[in-house]
Amino acid sequence: MAKVFQRKPLQKEPEFRINEFIRGVLDVRLVGDNLEEIATKLGEEIKPDVYPFRKVMQWAEKLEFDVIEITPNANPPVVRIADYNKFLYQRKKREKEIKANTVKTEIKEIRFGPTTDTHDFDFKLRHAQKFLQDACKVKAYVQFKGRAILFKDKGEILLLNFLKELEDYGTPESFPKLEGKRMIVFIAPKKKK
Repeated sequence: MAKVFQRKPLQKEPEFRINEFIRGVLDVRLVGDNLEEIATKLGEEIKPDVYPFRKVMQWAEKLEFDVIEITPNANPPVVRIADYNKFLYQRKKREKEIKANTVKTEIKEIRFGPTTDTHDFDFKLRHAQKFLQDACKVKAYVQFKGRAILFKDKGEILLLNFLKELEDYGTPESFPKLEGKRMIVFIAPKKKK
C-alpha cells in the first residue's frame, strides 16, 4: 500500500519585513504620518530622521506596534511604526481607490478595404461617430490584400476623408501611416465641456 503524504499549507511570505525579520541593519530612517501621536504617547521628541534600529524597536514594543520596513534598498532603510495589519488594510484601500479612479479607454476598430464604396463608408462613419461620442478611441485602418498594396494612395485618401468627416467628434493622433499591409490612423474623442 502506498504512503499518502500530506502537504503542509503554504505560508504566504509577508510583503514587507517587520520587527525581528529586519536583519543586518544598524540605523533606519523613521517616517510616518503618526509620529506626533507616537511622540506624545512615549513622551519623547520623535521626528522623521535616522535612528538606531534598536531604539525604534523599543518604541514599537512599548506601543505594541510593529516596525515595518517600507524601502529596504534605501541607505539607511526606511521604516515606520504602525500596526502591520492596519497598515496592509490602508495600503490595499488606497490601491483600490487609485484603481477605481483610473480611466479605462476602449479602442474600437473600423476596417476598410481600398475600394470601399460610399454606402459602406457612410455606415462605418456613423459607427465611428457613435464610438467617439461614447468616449472610445477609434482605430481605423485600410487592409490591403495581395496586389491591392499598389493602391495605397486610395487607402490614404479614404482615411483622410474619414478624418475630415469626424473632425467635429474627435481629433487624429497622427496622420495615416502604413504598417505592413495596413494603413492605420487613431482618432481620440474630443473632451466634453
